[in-house]
Amino acid sequence: MDRALVIGIILGIIMLVLGIWMQLTGPAASFGSFWSAGSLFIVGGGMVASIFVSFPLSNVIGLGEAIGAVIKEENDKMGPMVDEACHVADIARKGAAELDKSVGSIVNPFFKDGVQMVRDGYDVEELTEIMETRIKYREKREKLQADMLRSMGTLAPAWGMVGTLMGLVIMLAGFGGEGGADGLGPGMSAALITTFYGAIFANLFFNPMANKLEVKTRKTSIAFNMLVQAARLIHQKKHPIIMREKLNSFIPPREWKRGDVEINA
Repeated sequence: MDRALVIGIILGIIMLVLGIWMQLTGPAASFGSFWSAGSLFIVGGGMVASIFVSFPLSNVIGLGEAIGAVIKEENDKMGPMVDEACHVADIARKGAAELDKSVGSIVNPFFKDGVQMVRDGYDVEELTEIMETRIKYREKREKLQADMLRSMGTLAPAWGMVGTLMGLVIMLAGFGGEGGADGLGPGMSAALITTFYGAIFANLFFNPMANKLEVKTRKTSIAFNMLVQAARLIHQKKHPIIMREKLNSFIPPREWKRGDVEINA
């Protein structure tokens, strides 16, 4: 699980609880004032219903995949990818038979497909076009997932406002009756709690999750573009030292290596 996500959510909840505790004044104030199952039902149920209206069923069903991509901890170090690419380049210079034997041991599936295309005799421009097209449409698919999460972040406060309006209607309908004035404060509190829930869902969960998914997509695209360049260099039978210098341009300096020596820059 993504450690930054866990830390952020736990920290956000702690800040909320501390903030509520610091605001509690008066004999009637309590943490129970901030709990309403009906409000959660309105915000959560209304938000999910709107997502079904907004997006095709196949995309809504795949929403769990998007959330899973956000939650999953990923190793974003690109140095090992450069090492693997240089190793394959060294093997490729020994001949097609040696390259054919090494394809099955390549860890990254995207790079493995690229090397297989080199082995199958694809033209370098065809290879590049195919791999870049895969990157492009992967970005589009993940953008749709991020858009769904961002839509949930927009819809949660909107449904919170719907719940608030419902509460106000009920409160005002009984205002003229017996004890109506006495129930104004508690009634207003209950009406506003749905907006409170909607704001939390939007700003602690869905909008930040959409941002994180977009960041992960950009990082993956950088890595994949580097692997496209690696496949091209293997096709051109470039020396592994030249390949390493070219691929180092894609990665942070702290991950650079020259030969077997790491450069701590």
